[in-house]
Amino acid sequence: MTAATTSRKITVLGAGAWGTAVALALAARHEVLIWGRNATAMAAMAAARENTDYLPGFTFPAGLQATADFGAALAHVLDAPAGSAPLLIAACPVAGLRPLLEQLKAYPIPHIVWLCKGFESGTGLLPHQVASEVLGDGVPAGVLSGPSFAQEVARGLPCALTVASRSASLRENVVAAVHGGNIRVYSCDDLVGVEVGGAVKNVLAIATGVADGLGLGLNARAALITRGLAEITRLGLALGGSSGTFMGLTGMGDLILTCTGDLSRNRRVGLGLAQGKALEAIVAELGHVAEGVPCAKAVRELARSLGVEMPITDAVAGVLFDGDNPKAMVAQLLARDPRVEM
Repeated sequence: MTAATTSRKITVLGAGAWGTAVALALAARHEVLIWGRNATAMAAMAAARENTDYLPGFTFPAGLQATADFGAALAHVLDAPAGSAPLLIAACPVAGLRPLLEQLKAYPIPHIVWLCKGFESGTGLLPHQVASEVLGDGVPAGVLSGPSFAQEVARGLPCALTVASRSASLRENVVAAVHGGNIRVYSCDDLVGVEVGGAVKNVLAIATGVADGLGLGLNARAALITRGLAEITRLGLALGGSSGTFMGLTGMGDLILTCTGDLSRNRRVGLGLAQGKALEAIVAELGHVAEGVPCAKAVRELARSLGVEMPITDAVAGVLFDGDNPKAMVAQLLARDPRVEM
């Protein structure tokens, strides 16, 4: 893979595991500044040259600096020399995207690219819809998504991602900055398809974790993944996505990884549910956000409003929020009339 040769100034807003992993990977080639809200945590991170809270064991390279100063984080890219094509990346969870964008409204940001996957709780909006509401349509915006575990990216292992935006220039900027080393970046304009795939796969990973935790076998896992892809596609098409997107990295690729990988937080939620653990205890043990939990409720509500059949999502939401038994979830899915869905 050919590495990008031009060093750029990049700011990553969000110091969780994924934001840190992306910052680590990009700092091998660029000047990267990572920002977090917690001043104490960011000071400790800067001193230790490591994110001991969310991604321990990975020493920051010389090209990566940490700060809790929001103005300084923005100045890093806003004051970059003309023509240097800096990059601004939002690495917060979906729940934090709107507040972060509200903060950004006070600055003349040239663009914004986010890494989060999911639907906004309460509104059912996808991230690009949230960005449009807060920033309007004048700021080039997009998502960088795909099958990627933070620990593997931080280790420098190969991965492939997709940048989706309606702005061709933004897509070109992201590819030029991120593609290189062991990261391959593809480009498309299907924001809806990419974001739906990235969101719903987390819900299906919970279902797969339940099935694995109950010892239902590899046949059941394959069936859940395959029927899960059908659910993603149905919802994505209803929202205006392109069918081809769901067979790519951000659809099938991300779904396979999240449903089968041992590093998947959402799959671990399902494993915990199968063991009879309370959801609150499972989330506390994770110590990280499991986006599939709030996403299950948002997707169930959205699918019902659109009249889209999503039986696996319904079953997962039932276990998470309605007190349904995981074994009953499986029985419910097996008892469905196969003639009602494709």
